[in-house]
Parts: sequence; C-alpha cells; structure tokens
Amino acid sequence: MKDYKRITHMHERASTRLVRTICIVIGTMAVIVGVVGIIIPLLPTTPFLLLAAACYARSSRRLYDWLISNRWCGRYVRSYRAGEGIPVRVKALTILLLWLTIGFSALIIVSNVIVKITLLLVAIGVTKHVMLLPTYKATGQKKISIEPVCRDCTVED
Repeated sequence: MKDYKRITHMHERASTRLVRTICIVIGTMAVIVGVVGIIIPLLPTTPFLLLAAACYARSSRRLYDWLISNRWCGRYVRSYRAGEGIPVRVKALTILLLWLTIGFSALIIVSNVIVKITLLLVAIGVTKHVMLLPTYKATGQKKISIEPVCRDCTVED
C-alpha cells in the first residue's frame, strides 16, 4: 500500500484505522447521495459532495484526488472551493427540472391542498436560492487542477 504524505493543518489525516474507515464509508455514502442529487433536483448535490471531500481528505488522499478530479462530481467541489458561480445553463436546467418534478407532483400525484401549497413554496424557495447563487462567467478555457486540501495546508514528507 502506498505511503501517504502527512498533511498538516486542520485537514490532518485521521489517526486510527477505524476513524479512517468510518470517514471513507460516510464519504462514499455522501458521494452516492450527491450523484443522486445530480439527477433529482430536490436533493442537494454540493453539500453531500463537500461532505465527501472533507471525509476523504481526512482518510484517503487517493479518494479525495479521485473526487475532485472526477468528471461529474469534481466540478461541484472545485467550483465551491474556488468561489465560482454556477453556469447559466446549469441554473436554467435545475430550475426547469425543479418545476417539472414539483409541478407534476403537485398537480397529479398529491391530492392534499396543504401538501400542494408546501411543494409550491419549496419550489419558490429553491428557485430563489438558485437564482441568488453567483453565475459563472466563462472567460476562456480554464485549466482544471488538483489543489491541496486547503490553501493553508502544507505537505510534509
């Protein structure tokens, strides 16, 4: 098995095998839920992928590197860490899918008026939240790089 470099600062690698295993399990479950969130607009994606990144950073450098360099999941973590926004296309698709699924549920599946109103209020709240997120503006081709766990971290041999 490959030796890991010791990461200092607040992201120091977990000290026991049990803690590392628990972090890997929690991180993997968070990745699964995050991937489901990519498909289902009501389920948040970024918080679960950020949880996975935090767990992997403390337990497995290999899994952390895989997550942030992953074609589908990595952009959520990298964008969040870089303070970038969400592309207009992703915002539009998110809002469209949100309203299609909630509209379908409220009009066809749910019969209780209180639940219908609650669904519509949730849709309005999520739409407002998505619209208030910064919009990513492409200024050219960006190079994707894998950064240290955080800017303050140092790597020791």
